[in-house]
Amino acid sequence: MEMYDNENTSHKSFDENYLSEELLQAQWAEFIELKKVIADIYLKKGSPITILDIGIGNARIVKHLYAIPKMWDMIELYDGTDNAETCVILSRNTIKELNIEDKVIVYFLDAVNLNQLQKHYDLIITTWFTAGNFYPENFPFENYNLLSEKLDLSKNEKFSTIFTFAYKMLNANGEILIGVCYIDNGNTRKKQELSYQKMGMTVITDAKDSFTATKERFWSQRFTKGKIYSYFQFVKKKKISFTSLDPYNYAMQIRIKK
Repeated sequence: MEMYDNENTSHKSFDENYLSEELLQAQWAEFIELKKVIADIYLKKGSPITILDIGIGNARIVKHLYAIPKMWDMIELYDGTDNAETCVILSRNTIKELNIEDKVIVYFLDAVNLNQLQKHYDLIITTWFTAGNFYPENFPFENYNLLSEKLDLSKNEKFSTIFTFAYKMLNANGEILIGVCYIDNGNTRKKQELSYQKMGMTVITDAKDSFTATKERFWSQRFTKGKIYSYFQFVKKKKISFTSLDPYNYAMQIRIKK
């Protein structure tokens, strides 16, 4: 994303010295749940699975999966996309260092153009709050805090476009896993704001917003179960499940079955 190409702030989003304890623990909580989902799909399929990682970032998930041979053997192919050149370079370097270029490919691609891949997968994932980064086109970062009218996120066309494409790209019995999402409440909002401020950013949103944005063009939405149901109206509710990633209502993981 554009925000991860900001040289002054992007490196801090991957530096544990700038990350709150809630964020760090959310990373591990989502990874534990991800391993369970990969193993579940692998067992049902009876053979190694194919994965698409939307917003691969610095290839953190790939690196951790590769470090566990039993998990890595469950994966036939791992594709990743990112529309931030910084992240593409970081992830490709990691993949080269691990010598796994035969199994992992990273595409420099905006997620709204996923259909250009013309491929299908057993599991499509987004991790570590990436799904909340899909902000509307032409969002006024420069002066949003000065506007009297707040952004209505009852609809999010970019989010809907991306995950409509993703759902169509699933194989039979495939799944989408939204690794971790902020839960929409006041305490989570305050934690988001503190995280961005720790990275030296200026928050331009307040309690009236269901997302947190900064002057430096970082943007992250918070979600409720109701909003997820609304965004995924093309999926039966019984096919959508939620897993809490902590006992303090901070983050959740969303699993969508085809």
